[in-house]
Amino acid sequence: MTCDGPDCQDALSKLHLFIDSEIASADCDQIESHLEACRDCMDEFTVEKLVKALVMRSCHETAPSVLRERVLYSIRTVSVEIQIEE
Repeated sequence: MTCDGPDCQDALSKLHLFIDSEIASADCDQIESHLEACRDCMDEFTVEKLVKALVMRSCHETAPSVLRERVLYSIRTVSVEIQIEE
């Protein structure tokens, strides 16, 4: 990325909130304006949205039952060990 001005830093620091629609509308308008004017920040926004979409798509998969059972067993084992040590 070639831009690093205060507008870029501000927009990029709020990018995840913007993508998740968890930002005030005034900030949202400001970031949208900045993204329209700054190609580098728009590229970053595009990449972040793509990554978020890929992660969301991957999160719909279910782990095999054998793996889930092993993880739950490990959690219970650690929980018992912690309780015994206290």
